[in-house]
Parts: sequence; C-alpha cells; structure tokens
Amino acid sequence: MHRKKFDVVSLGELLIDFTEHGTSAQGNPVLEVNPGGAPCNVLAMLARLGKKTAFIGKVGDDMFGRLLKSALLEQGICTDNLVMDRAVPTTLAFVHTLSGGDREFSFYRNPGADVMLRREEVKEKLLADTKIFHFGTLSMTEKGIEDVTKEAITLAKKSGALLSFDPNLRLPLWDTQKHAAEKMWDGIRVCDILKISDNEIEFLTGLSDIDAGIEKIRKESSATLVLATMGKGGSKAYFGDLKVFVPANVRSDTIETTGAGDTFMACSLNYVLEHGLSNLSENDLRELLRFANAAAALITTRKGALRVMPTKEEVLKLL
Repeated sequence: MHRKKFDVVSLGELLIDFTEHGTSAQGNPVLEVNPGGAPCNVLAMLARLGKKTAFIGKVGDDMFGRLLKSALLEQGICTDNLVMDRAVPTTLAFVHTLSGGDREFSFYRNPGADVMLRREEVKEKLLADTKIFHFGTLSMTEKGIEDVTKEAITLAKKSGALLSFDPNLRLPLWDTQKHAAEKMWDGIRVCDILKISDNEIEFLTGLSDIDAGIEKIRKESSATLVLATMGKGGSKAYFGDLKVFVPANVRSDTIETTGAGDTFMACSLNYVLEHGLSNLSENDLRELLRFANAAAALITTRKGALRVMPTKEEVLKLL
C-alpha cells in the first residue's frame, strides 16, 4: 500500500449507548453512559493494535458530544473532522440486553447530530490520506447523510483506498425493510472487504444456510474478502476459491455482545493492513479468524466497547 498518514478512516455514527447496569434502591433500571457507534468502535480497536485512525462525523455541542470527543482522543483517534454542532443534539441509543447476550435498541435520532453531517464539513484530505475507508449503513438512512457517505466513498476510492463495509443492520432506524436492503446492497457492490452477520445474510438473501447466502451475495459483490460472523457459531472467511471456518471462543463470563462485531471487523482490517489483500492462503485466513474471534470474545466480557477494547497481548494470551 502507498505511504499514507492514516491506516483507517471511518465515517458514520458516534453516539451514546445507554446500557443496563443493575437496578437502583427503588427498583428502577440504572443506565450507564457508554461512548458508542460501530465506526468508532472499529477505530478504537485498531488504535489498540497500534494503527493510526481518524473519524469523520458529527455530534452535538452538548455534554454528550463533549464526552464522546474526549473518549476518541483518549483512545488515540484523530478528531480533526469531528464536527460539534450546537443546533442538533448528540444521537442517543438505549440498549436492552436480552437473555443470551443479544440486544434490542431504542434510538433517539429525529434528528440526531450524526445524520446532520454535510458535504462541506467533510475534510477531503483525510479521505485522500488513508489506506482503508470504513463505512456502514447507518450513515445511509436519510438522503442528506447518504449523499455525504457516497461522496466519501468516491473520494476514498479515487485516492486508492480500500473500501471496508459492515452493514450493521439496525431496523428501527429505517423507514422500510426494503430501503434498508437497498442500501446494504449498495455497500456490498462497492466494497473490497465485507463483514456481514448471519442474521444480515438471511435478511438480504432469505437463506439461513451461510454458504448459500454468501454465494448469492458474492455474485453481486465486488469484495475480494468476505467475512461471515455467526456469534457463538464462529466465523467464516471467503477469498477466491478458499473458504475457512473457525469456531467461536465461547465464554462463560459473557455479559453482553455490544461491540463484538466491531472488534472482529477491526482485527480483520488490521490483518489486511499487515498482510495485504492478495495471495492470502488458507492458513492466513485461519490466522485472521482465530485472532478476530478471540478479540470479539473478550469484548463480550466487558460493559460497553469503545473504551474497553482488548490489547493485542490480551488476545494472544487467550489464544
């Protein structure tokens, strides 16, 4: 890869996750304020692995926005293109943990600052100076931010950056399921690296069989590397004619699954940064999946994600 300042730049949502943290003396649920948002979770893990990262997005110029900016700086993520806006509030998400660790979300985002980022607020030099540009679909839910995202994709690709895509489907944020699927396919068709979960594969293809679903997706995708995550069922990597499966590191001390997919994504991008995206062998893919699975397992034992990503040493110790 060409010599560039940043390893990964991402654009999208930066928000507050209110997560359950026990009950009060009165029996009311206690909610903890956690910095969140999939793109920045990815950047935080990459920063833990020693990579240079930057974020493009918008938060409110309020107590939550200032907390989020501080959290990014604390993690070593460049905030030169984090816009603070007094006119709109920081986006909020309330996370309810279900039995087994899965989650359901309630969003306060009508509007939220993350969807109010405008084209003229994006610093093009960041997109020209990154090896990988990472994005998802939450920055495509509304026309304005969708246009900004598509322009960023165009600029990053023009500069020679690899495009990394994680749909990160959150149906409560979409007007229709059809609209969500359309935007997911848009990302799939342009990306070089795709990470997609089992439920997203079934949502898009109607197929519960992972291999069959991925085969259908790859016929539409430009991705060189496709990664399928299946929670406790492990993960799979598809590269050329190769297909590799690695079981999950199932933990008895799992608290919640927040950030597991983002941690997996970050570790996968880290592997690409260190080994490239050509001539990957079966052993390479297995090594990638083993490390990513282990890191994802570790984050499920912690509350939140962005501030508590595991170190490389912790992952290697687990392995």
